[in-house]
Amino acid sequence: MGNKKGIIAEFKEFVLRGNVVDLAVGVIIGAAFQTIVNSLVKDIISPLIGVITGGVDFSNKFVPLYAAPAGADVSTLSAAQELGPVFAYGSFITAVINFLIMASVIFMMIKVINTLRGKKQQAEPAASTDKECPYCFTRINVNATRCPNCTSQLPVQTEKVQED
Repeated sequence: MGNKKGIIAEFKEFVLRGNVVDLAVGVIIGAAFQTIVNSLVKDIISPLIGVITGGVDFSNKFVPLYAAPAGADVSTLSAAQELGPVFAYGSFITAVINFLIMASVIFMMIKVINTLRGKKQQAEPAASTDKECPYCFTRINVNATRCPNCTSQLPVQTEKVQED
């Protein structure tokens, strides 16, 4: 019974980590944002593309993968899917447009966040605790006398004392 308590406590610790909670919030916001992007594509972009292409409606573009019975209605995607399998390339095109819009918006959001983070980091310069090894060019502690990466003996840095 003690093992269950340990597993529950461990699971609680895992779930309450900042990264997991942040990820959960991101997924929820992303799902809500996806409905906005779907509406943008379905209600605004697809009709505009339809006007440009002469009334083409991508959502009803498909190729039936069966021989339709005589007199069967296969004018819409849903009607054709009821009769058998279809190659719905119009739905795929719509999904690709959704993905490109979503990826573009996320890219722009990350660019803005990185820009804001960069400005914040520039405003608060931190004291450097690292230096570069002159032999292998890796970052090492400023107090190191030997590089832990290439094991080279580092030159001793002496501070210049100004005489009055």
